[in-house]
Amino acid sequence: MVAILVMPRVFALDVSIPEHVFGRHPGYRVLVRGNVSGEVSGGASLADVESADIVVVPGYEDPHVPVPDAYLKALRIAVERGARVVAICTGVFALAACGILDGKSATTHWRHTEELRLAYPRVNVVENRVFTEDGAVLTCAGGGAGIDACLHVVDRDFGTAASDGVAKDLVFSSTRGANEPQYRDAPAPPRDSLRATREWVLDNLGAAITVQRLADHSLLSRRTLVRRFVRETGLPPMQWVTLQRILDARRLLETSALSVERIAGAAGFGSAANFRTIFRREVGVTPTAYRKLHEKPVKPPE
Repeated sequence: MVAILVMPRVFALDVSIPEHVFGRHPGYRVLVRGNVSGEVSGGASLADVESADIVVVPGYEDPHVPVPDAYLKALRIAVERGARVVAICTGVFALAACGILDGKSATTHWRHTEELRLAYPRVNVVENRVFTEDGAVLTCAGGGAGIDACLHVVDRDFGTAASDGVAKDLVFSSTRGANEPQYRDAPAPPRDSLRATREWVLDNLGAAITVQRLADHSLLSRRTLVRRFVRETGLPPMQWVTLQRILDARRLLETSALSVERIAGAAGFGSAANFRTIFRREVGVTPTAYRKLHEKPVKPPE
């Protein structure tokens, strides 16, 4: 169960985001609780928050103003029970207020990072990141970053193919990573200056891809290619390529019966041994273990 804990002065957009993302997958039951009608509610409403598997705290105006103690208590109880928590934008202030973030890393909308740092010095505030995950707590910037964060949860729970499906329903790109910046201080290049090169990579993941080949494709020098690539994606070119290969391999492990050796070649990892090493480093489990985790149960014959 996913409980969306609505604070007073809530941003309506930050409520609709988790409603839409989690509501588009049958594996979630979504409840909206708290200040839903403009009045503080408790009792059974907050009891649902305390017993939820995932609690989402949308952003709200004036985060320096204290929120009701009953809400903080419900958050603490949920976390102590083992619930995961997602804070969108200024929702992170509620988590910090009840001590959930002490000693943890967290981010928020860039307008509020300094305010968060000053108000809660025990929180390791990470600036200019789409979202940050520390244990069972995921915090993110506002607006579209909330979609990224919620899709990340879907990916963790049901796999890349499932999050791709939800993202497609939302007409949203599912390839933006946590470490991409919220903003760029330097003047940005034309919005899609490297889009064609990135699309070429996605169409040719099984091919031999190097920085030089990317530079040749984009008609740029290696140095300029690397600089623009980092500016546009937040990652060095080959790190981004490896991430796309991992995503492709995860999709194949989830949705096909191809052998690990075939998937290694199709995703561009070369040998199965190299694939296993990189996959385990990036995902935390072997390809075979990952496939077993995402096997769909076989329905018994009627």
